[in-house]
Amino acid sequence: MSRIRVAVLTVSDTASATSTADKSGPAIREILSQSGAFSCNDHLIVADDIQSIQTAVKDWCNRGDVDWIITTGGTGFGVRDQTPEAISPLLEREAPGIVHLMLSASLKYTPMAALSRPIAGTIKHTLVVTLPGSVKAVKENMDALISGGVVNHAIELIRGGTGKQVHEALAAGGSGSQATLPATSHHHHHHHHDHQIPQPRTLSHDPSAAASARHRVSPYPLISLEDALDLVQKNTTTLGVKKRLVTHELSGHVLAEDVYAPQNVPPTSTTSVDGYALRSTDPAGIYKVLTSQNHSVGTPLPAGSIYRINTGGPLPAGTDTVIMVEDTHLVSTFKDANGVDGEEKEVECLVQVPARENVRSPGSDVKRGDLVLQKGDILLSEGGEIGTLAFVGRKEVEVYKRPVVALLSTGNELLDLQNPQPHSGDDWGGIWDTNRPSLQATLQGMGYDVLDLGIVPDDITSHVNAIRKGLDAADILLTTGGTSMGPTDLLKPVIERHFQGTIHFGRVTVKPGKPTTFATIPCAGGAAKPIFALPGNPASALVTFNIFVVPALRKLGGWPEARCHLPRVSVKLGSTMNLDPRTEFHRVVIYADVDGLKAFSTGGQRSSRVASLSGANGFVVLPMRSAERSRLEVGTTAKAVIIGEILMM
Repeated sequence: MSRIRVAVLTVSDTASATSTADKSGPAIREILSQSGAFSCNDHLIVADDIQSIQTAVKDWCNRGDVDWIITTGGTGFGVRDQTPEAISPLLEREAPGIVHLMLSASLKYTPMAALSRPIAGTIKHTLVVTLPGSVKAVKENMDALISGGVVNHAIELIRGGTGKQVHEALAAGGSGSQATLPATSHHHHHHHHDHQIPQPRTLSHDPSAAASARHRVSPYPLISLEDALDLVQKNTTTLGVKKRLVTHELSGHVLAEDVYAPQNVPPTSTTSVDGYALRSTDPAGIYKVLTSQNHSVGTPLPAGSIYRINTGGPLPAGTDTVIMVEDTHLVSTFKDANGVDGEEKEVECLVQVPARENVRSPGSDVKRGDLVLQKGDILLSEGGEIGTLAFVGRKEVEVYKRPVVALLSTGNELLDLQNPQPHSGDDWGGIWDTNRPSLQATLQGMGYDVLDLGIVPDDITSHVNAIRKGLDAADILLTTGGTSMGPTDLLKPVIERHFQGTIHFGRVTVKPGKPTTFATIPCAGGAAKPIFALPGNPASALVTFNIFVVPALRKLGGWPEARCHLPRVSVKLGSTMNLDPRTEFHRVVIYADVDGLKAFSTGGQRSSRVASLSGANGFVVLPMRSAERSRLEVGTTAKAVIIGEILMM
């Protein structure tokens, strides 16, 4: 195996100000140098700051030429010790065995090692290990990691190797000592010649195994809100294009073409008022009245006559102006057999009207060939865009397909409100399925067609059949429940093991909604279809729907990327709000007054309390709690996601 490429990150406020204060970083580099199996060309010093730590680690992992990142410092219980908190959200696969090895090594020398909080795992194809800041502890941990060949074997596997030589050596020697392992080449190669392309990983437990075989710790890395939203955008593909008639049913679609006016609007000279068409040379006086009933607009208007015309109507040939009704006087009418007044016969024009008065010229609104709507314009329910299409005479247009949503709930404990048939098999009455009706109402209110797959019981066959039906008939699947750590939480295993799907994330640092899951399932003849498995708690389901699913629905339907997310605005808090270690979406009612927007909490924010969403028209986005800040006070300005109509105070 080629030499292992190492990057060392010293985390210390003191050393970041004075580099000579860094003792543990050089100690690590000296140990690596003496081993001969490692090369270390990267060594940075950063302050005890989560953002600085994450930036350095992400940069190294994204470069692709670092096999092992070693951090030193910031793993204790000090107020500024934040290295585990910085690294943990980045890990894709945790390595609790390495953590145990390091703690065991240090505990041989001092019980104080119990106060260290190391973590380890992989990010992409890089192993990351966090060491304490003391030189003594660093030497103890490095000895444990290197002398037994643990890191060498781990790196080989991460690179895609089989580890066959190591296993054979262990079987032959019966020991994990360095002496029994194959020699490590000291030659520096940039490529590992036995590298194999990593195969898709199945992280979920085997759902057919006994409950005792389930994971006790989630194998899915806990990722940030920003990274989760980025994964949704990157792995959601816009649907195809189709022609649709210009009717009210276009509402909610997105144009897939530029729309040009096929003709002038208006096509001829028309009037902008109710009145009478005549010639600008006609003086004030009494005129005979003609109408569309007794005169064709294509025939020149006879002398001594005027033509009654309504707003928007075309001017007859030979006329060039319009006098308003208010500037005329009725002189005489036609009488019926009983002598009752009927149609106008003669009208007196009280003024002479200049040319083009009250006249709209051909093409004065839109000229033929003008661009009236652009590809990517959203045909909103307010009607302006659909009205524009009708106004210029477009009978059909190309639009992006609007996704059909398959919706289901999971769990033996759930009962359908309208058809309560328990699946649990015991005497417990169960609970009403809140999520399906509330999400269906929300989806249909947004204009989406919904395929209701009902409540799916907690068995593999039912899950497979429901998901297959959804894949056949819909463009996106939306489920609630079955995403956590219970033995009957089957969605992740079924997606991975029965549909060869990819779980892009299975946990997010948000509250509510930590177990929110986003996956894609490959489908024949087209792009992979997205599936969201939302938490079962009602408030969690509705919050995560708005934050994660709405952007995916809009991306599928061709919405411009800048408009895929629900709008965020600045609000002043009308309620004190405590902060959480996760990014929290606090349900609020937002009011507008002369001083701007104000947000008031809906009360208790427990994830099962669906009442916290009753009346809510927004979520205040609360930042993660820090040592410096544990809550936001009344009057603080914060960002809020708008999910409904803003109210007036």
